Amino acid sequence: MSRDESSPGTAFEDILPVLRSKEETRRYYDKIAKVYDILSERAEQPMRDKGLALLDPQPGERHLEIGFGTGHSLVALARAVGPDGRVFGIDLSPEMEKRARDLLEREGLSSRVELTCGDALELPYEDASFDGVFSSFTLELFPTEEIPHVLAECRRVLRVGGRLSVVALSKEGRQGLMMKAYEWTHRHFPNLLDCRPIHVRRAIESAGFEIVRAELDHMWVAVEIVLARRPAS
Repeated sequence: MSRDESSPGTAFEDILPVLRSKEETRRYYDKIAKVYDILSERAEQPMRDKGLALLDPQPGERHLEIGFGTGHSLVALARAVGPDGRVFGIDLSPEMEKRARDLLEREGLSSRVELTCGDALELPYEDASFDGVFSSFTLELFPTEEIPHVLAECRRVLRVGGRLSVVALSKEGRQGLMMKAYEWTHRHFPNLLDCRPIHVRRAIESAGFEIVRAELDHMWVAVEIVLARRPAS
């Protein structure tokens, strides 16, 4: 997907519903926190690294990660911003928060990072307080009607010109047998596949962001990696 390519249609057409409540999602991630890296790290890490590279955090900056999971991106962000920068993270799962805190402690980076257990629908941060917001494999977990509100919160907490980098499963690109099988499994066994592909770039554009770059990659299904900026208007 090129930088100047536009996508037809609405941001939320043909998106499958989320089939678990917020509380069920929290309990699920609490349950799998200890084995999450074994289940997902090999597939997600290359995509996450591409999103972080697009975000390009700089020394002294302030960054927020939404859905930090076991904390690997927090470590990368904390190293990038250095001792004069600051990193914040919010995640729904208390057990994921514990795992992330343990990792940051082992890496000697706890003093640069402040974690919150909560819902990104209402970010507990001041307006225009961040240089960047990062999210990987999290936006597609929100119910469709909540995605615009989460993105509006991201825009609110970013300074003018601040960057948003999102990595998420995508409805763009090839829609072959693998996608059909994935979505069938999501419909019938949401406890196995809770994420569902969404139109990432379209959703971000609809939230009033300026798209800087959008890439389409693939794991078992397509993944969009999108960098956007908060415009002045």
